[in-house]
Amino acid sequence: MESIYYVMCFACHRRCKHCYEDRFRPYVRDELAAVVAEAKANYARIIDHFPDRMTYLDLTDPAEDGTLPEKTGRVILSGGEALLDPLRAEVTYKVVERLTAKYARHGGVKIVVQTTGDLLDERTVTGLLQRGVYMISVAGVDDYHVGMEGPEKQRRFMEEEGPLFNFFGATDDSWIGKLWPRGRAWTNSLSRATLADNFCDRWSGGLNFLRHRYSGSEVSVEPTGDVYPCCIKTRRPIGNLVDEPLIEILDSLVGEPAFEAISTGHPERMGLAYGWSIEDFLARSRTRKPGGKLYANLCIGCDAFHEEMLGPVIDRARNRRRAACAAAE
Repeated sequence: MESIYYVMCFACHRRCKHCYEDRFRPYVRDELAAVVAEAKANYARIIDHFPDRMTYLDLTDPAEDGTLPEKTGRVILSGGEALLDPLRAEVTYKVVERLTAKYARHGGVKIVVQTTGDLLDERTVTGLLQRGVYMISVAGVDDYHVGMEGPEKQRRFMEEEGPLFNFFGATDDSWIGKLWPRGRAWTNSLSRATLADNFCDRWSGGLNFLRHRYSGSEVSVEPTGDVYPCCIKTRRPIGNLVDEPLIEILDSLVGEPAFEAISTGHPERMGLAYGWSIEDFLARSRTRKPGGKLYANLCIGCDAFHEEMLGPVIDRARNRRRAACAAAE
């Protein structure tokens, strides 16, 4: 697989108004202990159920004879805020170490730690690099993050010297662009996406998620182990990595029309085999923002289809996997 986006913990030190996940927020005392404990309890089994090799065949870079080179994939470690104390030492460092050990003799892995950036210091950067982190990705360079408003502040922040960094933020041409209809971005009526903004048909959407052997495949994993075909997150998870291997979950959905539609970047077609026409899907993609304005985006239709139709489909796939596992024992 080319990429796994692993949200290790919901704890964050910010409550950004544009965030796509309500659970990314500050936690204190017992609440903080609980979310950190959840992350600590699950990360080992989640990683154990990652693919045996974190590599992929690159369809975009064939050799002269047409063969495809095998390249090293990446695991993006995120939150919340992955560098928040005590998460940094109790989870993030240990996850990095376990990933490095798991793939050391199996093609390697590129480990990316995603952070808002304002908790980075020399000691933390050194600790990450010494444990084998390939890249530190700073995701807070946008006007929504306090202290980063305006291009001049963002430019000065990015020009600070250091090791290998990647800087991005919630801008129209980067990452969540016009803002996903999720979390506080939705509650605060900030999403400007339309039906023309197909988040599924792009990186971090569902595009190619089933084609895990080849370039372009990525899934998103929560601290609970729940796995989704996109970072935006469908209304229901497709499985849970605390209990089952990722590749078995994905392979069980190959050929299922709804998930093939997601994987090809055409969510409007996910209902065709289940009695929903494209017109039906588009009609269910229309709603109103919490602020009252009319709104339409394919993610809304996807939510409705998951809620009304896909529960039994996901359950049947899980039951088939369990039956196959029992038969093999």
